[in-house]
Amino acid sequence: MQCVVLDCPDVMELATFYQRLLGGEVNRPDPQWAVGDAWATLHGAGGAPVLAFQGVADHRPPVWGAPEQQFHIDVRVADLDEAHEAVVALGAWRLDTDGGDRAWRIYADPAGHPFCLVRH
Repeated sequence: MQCVVLDCPDVMELATFYQRLLGGEVNRPDPQWAVGDAWATLHGAGGAPVLAFQGVADHRPPVWGAPEQQFHIDVRVADLDEAHEAVVALGAWRLDTDGGDRAWRIYADPAGHPFCLVRH
């Protein structure tokens, strides 16, 4: 797998969100990638796959739980409450509000893509 590409209205906003969440380097010089107003990359640490962000003017965020929902990203964390505070401060919002005591929580990134924080 070369990368995962997320469509979004603002590539730098979303690349910066995921950099703050996961670490890595936004738009690292790399001959494989041409970056610009409509394309950004996030090179993860330790050989993690590249996340790429493609600008789409008419982007419609996925709806969690809808049949057209295709995939989401899981992020492993040590403490769900601490991670919750951190991702909300970065611009995410919680999608699952049922409050159950389980090992994961579901959020949306600033462009509306779902991701989970999973306690390890």
